[in-house]
Amino acid sequence: MPTLEELYQQVILDHSKRPRNFGALPEATHQAEGHNPLCGDRVKLYLRVKGDRIEGAAFEGSGCAISTASASMLTEAVRGKTLAEAEQLFDAFHRLVTGEPLSLSEKAALGKLAAFSGVSQFPIRVKCASLAWHTLRAALEGGEQVVTTE
Repeated sequence: MPTLEELYQQVILDHSKRPRNFGALPEATHQAEGHNPLCGDRVKLYLRVKGDRIEGAAFEGSGCAISTASASMLTEAVRGKTLAEAEQLFDAFHRLVTGEPLSLSEKAALGKLAAFSGVSQFPIRVKCASLAWHTLRAALEGGEQVVTTE
């Protein structure tokens, strides 16, 4: 029987090899670009927001397995969420990957995103995991500039 760590690795590898929601979202209402100059990760995130709810999310780009998996899982996690819920998810994810404590409700809200909990042990990889999430925040704020993880 696989360990929890092995299951988490399988989730990340699956999303990096077969990213979900990869490609442009023609009817996007919000978008932003992100770049991690340290390792070359690039992401362009597309959102379709109607009222106060994210109806669709997709991404394009290239990067390491962690960056790609994070963007893929982000698009699944935010679909159907309100803007406030997406912001709360951003905060919880950021605390997860930086090793900060999480409340029980935050842990529950993260679901499969908990697969990134081990990233906090590798500070250089935090930027890889969080790039798409900072790009999400920029898209929701109407950012025109490229987000960087410098």
